[in-house]
Amino acid sequence: MAKKTTASAAAVDPRFENGPLAVIDCEDGQVSAYCVGGLVLDVPAKTIPALVDWTLTEARLGQARLHRNGRDADPILVLTASALERFGLPVALSEQERHAGRLPSGHKVVKQIEKAGLQMSQRGFGPWARLYRDPEGSRRRCVQLCILPWNALDAREWDKKDNPRLPTMHPADLVQYLGLYAARVITPRGSTATTGLELMTALRPPTRAEKNPATGEFERAYNDDALTAKYDVVPCEVPDEHPILKDAGFARHHIRTPAEMLMEEAYDWCRPLTDEECANPYLVAVDINMSYAAAANGLTVGLNGPTHLENNPTFDPALPGSWLVDLSHVDLSRVRVNGRTVDGDRLPSPFTPTGERPTGPAWYATPTVQYAVELGFDVAPIEAYVRTQTGRYLDSWYKRLRDAYVETMADMGVTTDLTGSEFLEAMARRKQVDPTMALLETAIKATAKGTIGKLRQRSRGQVPYYEPYPALERVNWRPDIRAAVLANQRTGLHRKLMKTAAAADLYPTSIGTDAIVYPSPGPSPLDVLPQTPEGKPVPGGFRLGVSPGMVKHQGTQTVLWAEAQFEERGGVFNISNLIKTDQSAGEGE
Repeated sequence: MAKKTTASAAAVDPRFENGPLAVIDCEDGQVSAYCVGGLVLDVPAKTIPALVDWTLTEARLGQARLHRNGRDADPILVLTASALERFGLPVALSEQERHAGRLPSGHKVVKQIEKAGLQMSQRGFGPWARLYRDPEGSRRRCVQLCILPWNALDAREWDKKDNPRLPTMHPADLVQYLGLYAARVITPRGSTATTGLELMTALRPPTRAEKNPATGEFERAYNDDALTAKYDVVPCEVPDEHPILKDAGFARHHIRTPAEMLMEEAYDWCRPLTDEECANPYLVAVDINMSYAAAANGLTVGLNGPTHLENNPTFDPALPGSWLVDLSHVDLSRVRVNGRTVDGDRLPSPFTPTGERPTGPAWYATPTVQYAVELGFDVAPIEAYVRTQTGRYLDSWYKRLRDAYVETMADMGVTTDLTGSEFLEAMARRKQVDPTMALLETAIKATAKGTIGKLRQRSRGQVPYYEPYPALERVNWRPDIRAAVLANQRTGLHRKLMKTAAAADLYPTSIGTDAIVYPSPGPSPLDVLPQTPEGKPVPGGFRLGVSPGMVKHQGTQTVLWAEAQFEERGGVFNISNLIKTDQSAGEGE
């Protein structure tokens, strides 16, 4: 039945000895399942239902749970174009099918599935199809199909956007790539964002089995460190189309103000260069590694529903949530860092994504208000929505992605022990070292970024305004947690800007999410990022390196190039993400 092309390591769990997933391909009428470690299985199935049953009974595919209270991952079958033809499926969906996201109910394969007694999820037979039978006791009997030619693995997340490799990649190489992702992150479950949410749940399961001392039976109990229920939402925290705003009295295209809506977003800011800065020949852009993931590390978030605090509550940094407070009095020109006063006019405000100074009361997440207190200013909240059950829910998620990223970069020669120049050289050549690892780097970064966005997933426009959409039913649809991460990312970045300005009188000219542009006498980050007399990075400032939160070189352009861009556009605009030597950087990772 099976033949091995190379020796494979012994599996830890015999139930899943052939790995978490397989790529199903057909050549000369023979269907084969390419598994991790070079194993190739002969597949006797001639229909999709038979393929599912073969997977459940013989293939020994799947992944053991990441937490003892979690559940094992379902096996994934990645179907190539030749496999689709063999099983009677179209290689490409029609325009109508793409719009619906699935095959029509009358398709012959859908009928085969129904006739075989298999069940499908509500999303039907689309790019990611979940087929299952009723559980046997506590054992799930579920298989997920990842249909490669139907864009199940979006090139913007899993591939090279400008030159996709996956459609032509050999099944043995494709399973190596996806198998490594599964081993280091988790078995793919859809988009990288969806997979990242699954990773959160897998590492912090909502429930556990607990023995009832009275009956001796095991019952379901909830874990204190997890998200366990769908709670009421807060009007200021939800996006514009949320049903809770239906009776708020807003006009159809009303743009909510900061006093009506929590606007915690990453930076999109720029300013004109001073005459002194124009004397520098270069603009150097550095980019923070996995900035959203780094901002999630150690962050205390709310785990329960909101409590409304009225009548000018006292700010409590231990309570995650949203605070209505006026921070327009904060004047950065009065702030001293390490005994030095910084030029606040050349820094963005830490309290708005645009970097403009607030003009009145606005809603802020706890990390933003806490930063105002840290800078030495008084805060007087008007009201707040806070969570009283708290925890560092995102820590294990961050650590899993951090380890995956650092290990993958090390496989391309970018290790944590490199000096600044060695690091820059290793980063420049890494993609030529191993193209598959370069894809894995992209997927891991997309997972970190997309997961945070998914916490406040918006309607895709297919649902009428103010009508519920499926994402709202998720326990982990938590816009307050997303806001806290983005607030922590932006204020953490501002801390580094202040330290850098105080140490070297150096100020950014534009910031796009986590890409920071500095005028520089030379083309390298080593020419501009300040160091101590001992040659070490300035404490609290930007540090070159591979770990999340450290920075890499995004690109360099000349000041003359920037002036030409401004002239062409008729004024100063944010050029931070146009300065790219490394096209994978500067995307809000």
